[in-house]
Amino acid sequence: MTNIVAIVGRPNVGKSTLFNRLIEDRQAIMDDQSGITRDRLYGEAEWTGRYFTVVDTGGYVVGSEDVFEEAIRKQVEIALLEASVVLFMVDCRVGQTPLDDEFAQVIRRSQKPVLVVANKADEAMKTHLAAEFYALGWEKVFPISAENGLGTGELLDEVVQLLPDAPSEEESQEHIPKIAILGRPNVGKSFFGQCTYRRRAKHRY
Repeated sequence: MTNIVAIVGRPNVGKSTLFNRLIEDRQAIMDDQSGITRDRLYGEAEWTGRYFTVVDTGGYVVGSEDVFEEAIRKQVEIALLEASVVLFMVDCRVGQTPLDDEFAQVIRRSQKPVLVVANKADEAMKTHLAAEFYALGWEKVFPISAENGLGTGELLDEVVQLLPDAPSEEESQEHIPKIAILGRPNVGKSFFGQCTYRRRAKHRY
């Protein structure tokens, strides 16, 4: 079973932007409007020879009675259960919020290794502001910019240190569904398969 790194946080902190950067593809939809990401979204990533699965999640809002936000909470809680490492994303531009504090209590109950990721630290001043997130109670806070990649190398160095084992590339893809292409002769089965293979090879690491 592959290691899973779950990206979680309140709405609009840049989770999908970081997800896309880690998997080196624009798989997740990025938008300033909250609620765009609702289900868990999985992708494959690699850093210094370590392969792992990244999961993007929707923005967690504690206590909301909105039916969509309730469904998002359930999806996030599943991601926390299956995660090997949790990336708790916050926003340097906005600073620590009551939603961050409330969600921190939820994450703490998971008893998983947690790294606080202070996103949108794309200037020196904002990098310094990330220090306020130590008040959430975890030992390590990583100021990054998911948009331009600043600080993500240091974050990934720590992530792979926390992964419990080192599955091979084949093992990291065990959960991916296998798809058979069937049909009568001369309908383009081989051509479709080659196109799919090329697309996947483009994003190999």
